Amino acid sequence: MILPREIISALPKTDLHLHLDGSLRLSSLIEMAKERNVKLPSYTEEGMNELVFRPHYNNLVEYLEGFNYTCAILVDEEALERTAYELAWDNINEGVRYIETRFAPQLHINEKLSLEQIIRAVNRGFAKAEAEYNSSPAVTENGEPPFHYGLITCAMRFFVAASSPYYAKLMEVFREAPLKEIYSMASLELARAVVRLRDEEGIPIVGFDLAGAEAGHPASDHEAAYHYVHKNFMHKTVHAGEAYGPESIFQAITDLHADRIGHGYHLFSPELCGPNVKDPQQYIERLIRHIADSRTTIEVCITSNMQTNPAIGDVKNHAFGKMLANNLSATLCTDNRLVSHTTVTNEVELALKTFDLTPRQLRDTIVYGFKRSFFFGPYTERRKYVRQVLNYYDSIIEKYNKEQESK
Repeated sequence: MILPREIISALPKTDLHLHLDGSLRLSSLIEMAKERNVKLPSYTEEGMNELVFRPHYNNLVEYLEGFNYTCAILVDEEALERTAYELAWDNINEGVRYIETRFAPQLHINEKLSLEQIIRAVNRGFAKAEAEYNSSPAVTENGEPPFHYGLITCAMRFFVAASSPYYAKLMEVFREAPLKEIYSMASLELARAVVRLRDEEGIPIVGFDLAGAEAGHPASDHEAAYHYVHKNFMHKTVHAGEAYGPESIFQAITDLHADRIGHGYHLFSPELCGPNVKDPQQYIERLIRHIADSRTTIEVCITSNMQTNPAIGDVKNHAFGKMLANNLSATLCTDNRLVSHTTVTNEVELALKTFDLTPRQLRDTIVYGFKRSFFFGPYTERRKYVRQVLNYYDSIIEKYNKEQESK
């Protein structure tokens, strides 16, 4: 199936795997860097794209380099609120009607900025954009689906003192504790804080995530945090299968009660199974069946995976094709709009061209994003919203098909 880019852009879409600190507007990053005296390799968009935010990266280290600059800017409420507001509008302007933006609040804590201030500032930015768009004629008169959002807070699988002032202080106070205990302590503290903010202030913190290097830093180190949010009715997603094998995905689902999996790229990689797995192929087949039966949704980030793992080679080798073949619930996401130079429209267009999706597969892939979202409102409200989105989606496709038939 081939669709013109303007039709893809018009379709209502979601982005369920979207990092705040990887999705700034480049022009705003440069402007805020100047205001905060943050040194950049260049103060032009062309220069930053040549030196930092390249179209292609040789490895994960190069890919992550840009976060040194984005995180250096997201150090006050104004920068956080502005970034969230602009990110919401960047999505709205390409037809994205629901996003869940994730960030690690503990990375941004400093002497002048508390965890509560960070989350409130991000929420203000999204809420402002949501209110503006949903009161516009596009929604009130033309019948377009409204824009909604949720926040996902990330714990880190591991960190060092240089990661943030908060982590430095934690490691100083508990200098005799094993590192794994400190990692667990930090994630549990975050879990308690975000549940409280959700319940006491009504901030739409819809999910809890675990990010950072998988190898050597198992999800089991963070069971206490995930059990806490699980018992407090918060949804859960986990970065897994991005840089490690199927066992990481299995552990996320079984030990952390993950409702969704971030990336999941190495789900089909038997060579990455550990020595305890006697029959890797059988293990993977059973894992695939479990994911399918439980409708665990995979947040697929094709462009990002191609950039962080150049060994994939041709995009046709990406695991999304096998996910489609196995009828898994998978939805297309950007990961980092700035760092990866991508949009949701780009990701859908790439998938259509590469994997020859049928009309049904495209609709399912987009609908999974809405149906498997961690929508903050009541279930009945979400069902009504999904139905509105589906009707709007179908109307665009129907109109396009009629125009094609009349030519």
